[in-house]
Amino acid sequence: MANRRRIRPEADIDLDSIWSFIAADNTKAADAVIDRITDTFDLLLTMPLAGRARPEFGDNLRSIVVGNYVVLYATLPGGVDIALVISARRDIDEDDFL
Repeated sequence: MANRRRIRPEADIDLDSIWSFIAADNTKAADAVIDRITDTFDLLLTMPLAGRARPEFGDNLRSIVVGNYVVLYATLPGGVDIALVISARRDIDEDDFL
């Protein structure tokens, strides 16, 4: 079983932004959304291929939808690398990963 989870600084910023946006109206809801997203990170440790392959954004990049958000990540030997957590409504392209 994989056990190494790396969260890139950009993904940390995304999580903080998501929490702040939702918490402006409801902190309990913000906590619940972040918990659901980070629970998905744990799921990816046990099932790293659960997400959809996204070769259009780079080798080994995958995505998984969590509610209104998309987690973009790469598989690593023994773990996952969380690259971004973005709104599912947002258009993404290769420039988001530079």
